[in-house]
Amino acid sequence: MKTKSYKTLVKEYYEELWNKHNKEYIDKLFHDDIEFHGSLNIDTKGKKEFEEYMDKVIAGIPNLYHGIEIMVEENNTIAVKAVYNGTHKGELFGFEATNNRVKYNGASFFKFNEDKIVSIWVLGDLATLHKQLKK
Repeated sequence: MKTKSYKTLVKEYYEELWNKHNKEYIDKLFHDDIEFHGSLNIDTKGKKEFEEYMDKVIAGIPNLYHGIEIMVEENNTIAVKAVYNGTHKGELFGFEATNNRVKYNGASFFKFNEDKIVSIWVLGDLATLHKQLKK
């Protein structure tokens, strides 16, 4: 049974999980078999693989902030236009640390089954990100 709105759960995904690095939200938000498809050529299945992906991103951009610009809900799906920004302090998917500030946009699509996220598709502006990750 649904106890929170899907929009509330997506806000918690960004604010608690990503912006505050509160990994307790992995269990609170995700179905055990969560499928994540990211624009950085990353696909994960399950909570453990998602957490490993998250650790890599945070190691590369420890202060990465996810901001919601637009959120739309239809049935059991939420679409989000987001802006991401932070400082490239560590290796990130083959790019050595540059200490550059990065800022890029993306769109994410969250599918729910009751109160749990069962899949996330992220489409980020990789061309803009890659330009900023080069020394």
